[in-house]
Amino acid sequence: MDITPFTIAIPEAEIEDLRRRLSATRWPDDVVSDWSRGVPTTYARQLADRWGSAFDWRAREASLNSFPQSMAVVDGLPMHFVHVRSAVEAATPLLLAHGYPSSFVEFTRMIAPLTDPVAYGGRAEDAFHVVAPSLPGFGFTPAAAGWGIARTAAAFDAIMSELGYARYGVSGGDIGAGVAEEVCLLAGDRIIGSLVVTDPGAIATEYIPPTDHLSDAERERLAVLRDARSEDFGYLAVQTTRPQSIAYGLTDSPVAQLTWIVEKVREWTDPSKQRPEDAVDIDHLLTLVSVYWFGKGGAGAANFLYEAMHAPGSWGRTHDRPQGFSSFGMEPLVRRILDPEQRRAFWNEHREGGHFPAMEVPGLYVDDLRTFFGSLA
Repeated sequence: MDITPFTIAIPEAEIEDLRRRLSATRWPDDVVSDWSRGVPTTYARQLADRWGSAFDWRAREASLNSFPQSMAVVDGLPMHFVHVRSAVEAATPLLLAHGYPSSFVEFTRMIAPLTDPVAYGGRAEDAFHVVAPSLPGFGFTPAAAGWGIARTAAAFDAIMSELGYARYGVSGGDIGAGVAEEVCLLAGDRIIGSLVVTDPGAIATEYIPPTDHLSDAERERLAVLRDARSEDFGYLAVQTTRPQSIAYGLTDSPVAQLTWIVEKVREWTDPSKQRPEDAVDIDHLLTLVSVYWFGKGGAGAANFLYEAMHAPGSWGRTHDRPQGFSSFGMEPLVRRILDPEQRRAFWNEHREGGHFPAMEVPGLYVDDLRTFFGSLA
């Protein structure tokens, strides 16, 4: 496998082009002033202004480059990944798989506590060697036809092997949870365990285990959750059927890319938070959006979702790797559906957080990783 060092270095001309496009945005009128139809124009204008002026990409770029990064050509595809080894040689190798709409940026506030736990109130035996790849199409890994979840999982496993990790743990949410499960199926006893991150949105879809065991009251509650999310899946319908059509807007308009992600951050984060910046640090969020913009990640992510939806699934297959769950945004039905017999190796529920715990409540996620994998030692 060809692995070469990678440094993020966005040309100044691209940064100036971003600012020019932001300043030249043709803004829609607000038909309503709330979030019921998407991101309100007034809010979008304020956020776009921050992105184009107060936000310092070069400082954020330097911060991202403080993490060692590489490109590995796997199965013909150049794949970007962050690899940070702990000073603790016996640390547990850990593969972190991001979801949608996210990227490796999501994990950047977790890397130091994971690799250097003593400096963050932990123990040396809690240390991890961290590998955080970018899914195909998500930023610095280019999009390519034929790359769905299973093929991506195989590529991630190949990278871990090439890095010398004979056994390792894996964790992720959303798409990353699917990748984690595929890695367990593929690599078998080379996997120490898998910690899945989830939230109430995970049970508001049709892709859940049978619910025959639920009481009438629980079925009513599930119907309420699904009804609340019934108008929330337009993004998925478009991207899994006509990804190229939405790709033009997301690639040509930075405001389209910005609001496409921000709307989901507002919808899917901790419901007690009123604004996206109440749930996620605003410049961390703009860093994530910037990686999408400079790497054409909107188009790439759309095509990955298309590939994932049209590739053969692993439905019905099981593995024997220890599996834990970290559930954010306290909802009792999540466990009733995903772990009805309470047989998972680990389950922890948090009132705080939502779909993006690595950005919302990274400390809680880190604590669960330490506890789960510590229990498997």
